[in-house]
Amino acid sequence: MKIAFVGKGGSGKTTLSSLFIRHLAAGGTPVLAVDADINQHLGAALGLDEAEAAALPAMGAQLPLIKDYLRGTNPRIASAATMIKTTPPGGGSRLLRVGEDNPVYAACARTVRLDDDAEIQLMATGPFTESDLGVACYHSKVGAVELCLNHLVDGRDEFVVVDMTAGSDSFASGMFTRFDMTFLIAEPTRKGVSVYRQYREYARDFGVRLKVVGNKVQGPDDLAFLREEVGDDLLVTVGHSDWVRAMEKGRPPRFECLEEPNRLALRSLREAADASYEGRDWEQYTRQMVHFHLKNAESWGNERTGADLAAQVDPSFVLGEERSATPQPA
Repeated sequence: MKIAFVGKGGSGKTTLSSLFIRHLAAGGTPVLAVDADINQHLGAALGLDEAEAAALPAMGAQLPLIKDYLRGTNPRIASAATMIKTTPPGGGSRLLRVGEDNPVYAACARTVRLDDDAEIQLMATGPFTESDLGVACYHSKVGAVELCLNHLVDGRDEFVVVDMTAGSDSFASGMFTRFDMTFLIAEPTRKGVSVYRQYREYARDFGVRLKVVGNKVQGPDDLAFLREEVGDDLLVTVGHSDWVRAMEKGRPPRFECLEEPNRLALRSLREAADASYEGRDWEQYTRQMVHFHLKNAESWGNERTGADLAAQVDPSFVLGEERSATPQPA
């Protein structure tokens, strides 16, 4: 299942996404984690030191490889150069699975070892480089994530967890519709719930499943504030954690030492994610993918690539779990 963590900068979304990833991995669940935030802190939150985190390959730098691999033998795509971030798969396209070996993961994913030899795969969009400053748009880097999500087939007991860019920047593309569940991290402040209101309004017409996780909740007044502001969308709250404080200093105890109230909160997130599986609609998922591709094609894609990108849409293709990854050529 595909899970997004969103929220304003400083809300704790990276910390909570890392805790959720650890929780899944501790239970033996296959996890592909993706750092899609410009600040690139997920690796450190998962225990990488500064040098290890800096050495993570940048997905944005591997975009030509990603496009070439995913294109496969799809006859509707004339060349990898005509693929944009929203290009949907069709007959002949190569698809991705969470636990497989493929050139995209070989180039972009790295194994991160957690407690008790639990492992996850981590990919990162990559930070801005000096050559990007003043001339590049960060959404062009996140486009590598969107393209991979469009071509990814995932099942009930495997997870893709994405730490999204802060605020409402996700709505600059259709990536906000790519998830089975979106957890919005909100502090009990007016600014803390402002991103929730934006997300709720933007996502309303697209059937996005949204639950709020209250963070830095210190007492009944904070809880009452969140309940008043977000209503039934409030799933659970998280308070102070000595374990998190130690983790932020680079000295986390074993994950089993996380405070019981916070462990219960993570179980609630897993239960909500599992429940969202029953509402999966691959036909709607594919329609939304095509919808945003056609919008991007008309607004900028056709002009930039010099091709009619609407012709890339395969009207008979529906992404779904019954589709397996296309074998690589010998």
